[in-house]
Amino acid sequence: MSHITIKDIATKLNISHSTVSRALRDHPDVNKETKSRVISMAKEMEYHPDIIAQSLKRRVSTTVGVMVPQVKHSFFAAIMSGITDVMSKAGYTVMVCQSDEEWEQEVINTRTLISQRLAGVLISVSKSSQNMDHFKLLQKRGIPIVFFDRVGVGIEASQVVFDDYNGAFQAVEHLISQGYSRIAHLGGPENLLISQNRFRGYKDALKKHGLKMEESRVVHCGLNEEDGIVGFNNLMQQSSGDVDAIFGITDPVTLGAFRRMRETKLKVPGDIALVGFSNSPETSLVDPSLTTVAQSAPLMGETAARLLLNQISGRQNGHSALESVTLETKLIVRESSLGTTSG
Repeated sequence: MSHITIKDIATKLNISHSTVSRALRDHPDVNKETKSRVISMAKEMEYHPDIIAQSLKRRVSTTVGVMVPQVKHSFFAAIMSGITDVMSKAGYTVMVCQSDEEWEQEVINTRTLISQRLAGVLISVSKSSQNMDHFKLLQKRGIPIVFFDRVGVGIEASQVVFDDYNGAFQAVEHLISQGYSRIAHLGGPENLLISQNRFRGYKDALKKHGLKMEESRVVHCGLNEEDGIVGFNNLMQQSSGDVDAIFGITDPVTLGAFRRMRETKLKVPGDIALVGFSNSPETSLVDPSLTTVAQSAPLMGETAARLLLNQISGRQNGHSALESVTLETKLIVRESSLGTTSG
């Protein structure tokens, strides 16, 4: 079946195509009866608007891009849900691409997005990204960008992040309140701001309670479960096992350590307590359940989308002030971190 157009609907109803167009846009010049007939016929004929043609006609794109490190993670999937919800209601379609945590792929994705002449782009940078020139190129082409969760360093743009520092501080302070004193940290890539902020929260919580941070109890690894397994092995080796609790940079990393502990017959929290970060669905399903720092991923997506809409609107009106939003986190205490002081 060929693509149904406004003219096809007009011919079927024996009215002008301009009337059909106005009716579909709910224009006040068209009476209710005609609008009802047009909408009914559009549904019957399975009419779908040609967004690309509309964009060319108005010289304004109705498509936005979203670049995430990995689509497979529930965290980013939930963020994208929030983004698409806001954008679809505003009349935009969403094009999603993933960097797979590789800077080179991020550059390729950026070039592809530029060629699409998008209205704007939402970005969460890869763990290997340090050079931000490709993102600056988007701005030079007049394409608004908004960073979410993982922001670009040294580039001025609107952003929405979580309060990673306080989330980490509360997580470690909770472990201390449970009687743990030899607390290790499985950190993320050192170039990422989320890694830096969570590491600072870890250090400052120890300092507040008079505990010394031991270098042997800190391992910087990746952000996935496999990284948690390798990171845990390295931690046990360099600390000689002198650890009674671990704060992980992400839930996947912490769950990787959890898995490795099971394989080596170590008990959670009997031998080592665990706390993660993100409140992934898996954290409530493992036994014992995992204490974690909750982040509202859908809220982050919705907020980032609104910031981008503000940028798009501001650019069209000749005024686009940059905005920065920090969302709160919440500690979710479960079985994996309960110590001697809890009973």
